[in-house]
Amino acid sequence: MKFLHTSITVRNIDESIAFYTEVLGLEFERRRAIPENKAEIAFVRDPSSGARVEFTHWDGKEGFEAGEQLDHLAFEVPDLDLFLGKARARNVRIAKEPYRLSGGSARIAFVLDPNDVWVELIERSPDEA
Repeated sequence: MKFLHTSITVRNIDESIAFYTEVLGLEFERRRAIPENKAEIAFVRDPSSGARVEFTHWDGKEGFEAGEQLDHLAFEVPDLDLFLGKARARNVRIAKEPYRLSGGSARIAFVLDPNDVWVELIERSPDEA
């Protein structure tokens, strides 16, 4: 079995593509309408791991409660402070400032994408890498 992608419902595909490519560094792959489902989808891919995120926009869907579309996505970053500085410069919303879980050495923070999806950022300590 091979993991292919994570799909999230989005309010605006263009904003989502911009966030995941320009802020998180993923690469745009493809986008297409799915008329039979009254939806449009787009895919972005992490060039390092090959992991994919699918954005699904449902025609006529008026809205959803924050968090109901997905729990979170996790990304490893080499320098959490540098990443957060660049994210702040782009007015990315920081949901949780960096912290460590008890018993762990990795630093973790959370940002919100344009759809209120929580994005976990993990900076591993050198002995974990």
